[in-house]
Parts: sequence; C-alpha cells; structure tokens
Amino acid sequence: MKYPLLLLWLLIATTGSLFADNRPNILVMMVDDMGYSDLGCYGSEIQTPHLDALAAEGIRYTQMYNTSKCWTTRISLMTGLYHQRSDRDFTKTALAGEVLRPAGYHTWWSGKHHASFNPFDRGFDHFSGFLGGAINFWNPGEAPRQGEPDPGWKAVYTWAFDEKLIKPYSPDTDFFATDRFTDWAIDWLDEAAGNNGIEQPFFLFVAYNAPHWPLHAHPEDIAKYAGVYDVGYDAIREARYQRQLEMGLYNATTSTLSVPESKRPAWDALTDEERHAESMRMAIHAAMVDNVDQNVGRLVSRLEDLGELDNTLILFLVDNGASAESPNRKGAPPEPWGSVGTFESIGQRWANVANTPLRLWKVSSHEGGINTPMIAHWPAGISEESEGSFYREPCHLIDLLPTWMELAGDSAALPGESSESDIPQLDGISLVPSFSGDPLNREDPLFFAYGSGRAMRDGNWKLVVKGDGPWELHDLARGRAETKDLASQHPERVATMEEAWQNWYRECTGKTFSPKVEKERNAP
Repeated sequence: MKYPLLLLWLLIATTGSLFADNRPNILVMMVDDMGYSDLGCYGSEIQTPHLDALAAEGIRYTQMYNTSKCWTTRISLMTGLYHQRSDRDFTKTALAGEVLRPAGYHTWWSGKHHASFNPFDRGFDHFSGFLGGAINFWNPGEAPRQGEPDPGWKAVYTWAFDEKLIKPYSPDTDFFATDRFTDWAIDWLDEAAGNNGIEQPFFLFVAYNAPHWPLHAHPEDIAKYAGVYDVGYDAIREARYQRQLEMGLYNATTSTLSVPESKRPAWDALTDEERHAESMRMAIHAAMVDNVDQNVGRLVSRLEDLGELDNTLILFLVDNGASAESPNRKGAPPEPWGSVGTFESIGQRWANVANTPLRLWKVSSHEGGINTPMIAHWPAGISEESEGSFYREPCHLIDLLPTWMELAGDSAALPGESSESDIPQLDGISLVPSFSGDPLNREDPLFFAYGSGRAMRDGNWKLVVKGDGPWELHDLARGRAETKDLASQHPERVATMEEAWQNWYRECTGKTFSPKVEKERNAP
C-alpha cells in the first residue's frame, strides 16, 4: 500500500481538487537587516534555540540570495520577479496572495510592508502592519505617550488593519513590535482553526522588522548579553568563523575570512567609553535576534498544538545583509539602552561581524549584502536524508513564489486575482527539488542591481562591482568570501559576463544602465 498512498498524496498535493486537501501550509518569516552569521545554526553566539531546532530537522541554505535592500527584496519575494521589472507600488506583478488565494489558501500578512499600498487590497485576507521602512519598536507614533520620552522617529508611517488605515498609530504601552506581529499571526491561526481545525491550507507571511535600527529590546533580553561583546569586533568574528568551520558550513581552504573594509576605528583604538557603547549596541542587536527566536518558538508551538506543524513548510530568511548605517539622530543615548527614547544602530564594524565571513553589507552586491541565511522545515515534505543538511546550490528570492505555486497545484497560476497589466512570466524556478537534496537545473544566471552595487552569478563565477570601481571576478567555489579577484586573469570572461549583465538590465528596465538611471529608479 505504501506506493499507491504516496501517489495519492502527490496527486492531492499537485491538484488540490480531490476529497481531502493535504497541500502544505506555508509559513514565511522574514527578518530585517540581520547578518548572515547571526543565528546559532550559522555560527553565532546569540541564543536562537528554536531556529536551531528547525535547522536540525530541516535544511540550511548556504547560498540563498536576496536583493540587498528591504523594499526590493519584498518585490522579488512576493512576485517571483526581479525587482527591476516593477516599482515601489509593485506594478505589473501578481502577489503571492493574489495567486494563492484563488487556489484555496487562506492568505495572511503581519508586520512590515515597505510600500504605499495596502496588502489587504492585493490578495490578502488579513493584513496588520505598517506601510514603511523603519519604526520605533516601542512607540511607532509621532508623539510621546504619557510618562515616556519622545520616540525620536519622525518618519511616521500609515498602519493598516485590513481595510482600516491609521496614521499616526500610537499603540498601548505593552506594545513591542516583534511580539505584537506574532500575536496577530497567532490570532489568525486560531480564528481559522475554530472548533473543527484548519480545513484549508494557509499562506502566512510574518515580516518582522527586527533587528533593523533603532536598536530596541526588552531589558531582560539585553541582560543576557551583558559583557559578551566587550572582547571586541575581531574576537567575536573569529569565534563565529571557527564555529562555521566546525559545523561544516564552510571549509577553511575555500572560504577564508574576508578582510574588514570598515573605515571605523579598530577596537584597540577606542576609548573605554566608546568600547562600552559599541558593546551595548551589539548586545541589543543580539537581544533583538533572541526575541525573534522566542517568537518563532511561539508560532511553532501554536502550529504543533493545532496539529499543523508536520504539514507546514516553514521558511525563515532575511531581506538583506546586516546594515552598516549609523543614523544616530540624538547623540549619545540616554539610559536605559534599548528603550523608547533611544535611537542607535550597530554601524560598519559590527555589520561586518554579523555577516561573517562575507564581504561588506546591506546595499552592496558583494556576498555580505545579498546573502541570506535560510532555513526550510517541513517534516512531511523534506526527505529524511536531507534533515539537518546544508543545501549549497545558489538560490534566489525569485524562486520562492514558483515553489509555493508548485506546492499549491495547478490552480495557482498567473495572474490569479491581480488586476495589473503586462505581468511578466516568473523569473525564478521552483526549489521543491532541494527538499530532497536534488539539483535545481537552473538554466539562466542570477543577476543583481541596487544602488551602486551590481553583480551576476553564473555557476561558480561571480562578476561584481561597487560604485565606480572596476568589475571584480570571483570563483566562489574557491573563494566564497570574494577574497581573490581574478578579473585580470580572465578578461574575456569579464567582458562576456558584463555584456550579459547589461542585456539583462536593459531587458528588465527598458533602459541602458547608468548610475543616474539607477538612482532615479530607486528614488522614494
């Protein structure tokens, strides 16, 4: 009976049209500006037991790519397209909700949406969150609440709760963004479960904005990391790298530790006061990641209670590399650190640590800007042989919607409910083969462009440039951290790849690349 039952399951999964709907639920959790090495299962000292457990039973992707920027990543994640084909309003696209809802999925989105439109109007049964880039985690409003200091963040965004729009949104004093985003997601799960359990599959996107600046965290979480970072940037980075080698994430021969490129002073050059401030910044960053992990645990526990964990594909990933920005608006922070009146960020040195062993950071097309740690967990769909494994083939955000569509069956098709015109065919391919450790057989290279960063990945070869500098060429099979530029040894390859990149950019945008064109395209 084993094989007939397996065939029946596959038929149900691909059509969704038989007497029972066993297609998987899909839970996507994406964090904001977290570094490649910030999870315990990717080498960190930060306590992330719930995510580590998902990784131990699932798959860790070593070369999953994002777009290096918050809003562009959300376009590719939700549409299966290179963000260059659209704009900040996601025109000419069909969102995941618009594709999956007519296929019979509940569709829910909680948290951040870095655009001006309301996802409730684009295929989502529920949306609760903000339409912007960064918020005060304690008070995202524009005025102080009674007994509190000024929240210090003047770019106040619209919040949406389904069809209801609120600006400014000043929540109760128990509000902390990461926790509340999880509360809303759990409420929808419970609502759908009712008295009979969840009868149709769901697509749930929880878009955490942690650990994006400003650095805010619960005091008890910050206390866990008191003194941990007093040893400085280099010691933490080296320890992370050694853990990565020990767990088999990297090989010391092919993945040497990149040289920091920060212009900020080294640890030994700082005063005692400066070291304390730097240590506290990273401690709060760690506390924010720790708190995300706690909320992941809450979601996983609720799925388990509802009997839905085994047949839920859980994906955890990051929108871009750690941020090197230093938007300190208020000078030295008042005590207590991490509270509503503070406005801090980790800066270049800690961003370099967070992205260990990779080069550079957010908005760069080098590996530290465009790599995301991604965990896939799905007991019913990931083969036993793949449990606890690393998947080392290059993947991209554009591959996620094709994956979800394959799992949802033939009824999930473009344009779905989208009323947009001129929707292109998907740029990505399905990652379903990776759940069994099989190759993806990707036919086309992967391309990148944001701001001053541009890149192309063709097999193990990567062409990349920063700003007005020359094109670099790297063999990532021999130098994963882009430590050896081979452009001068392979000028023909550089020329061929650059031409392919230019053709791709022109095909996507209808324009020839220039810094001016790209700046105008990315303008708010």
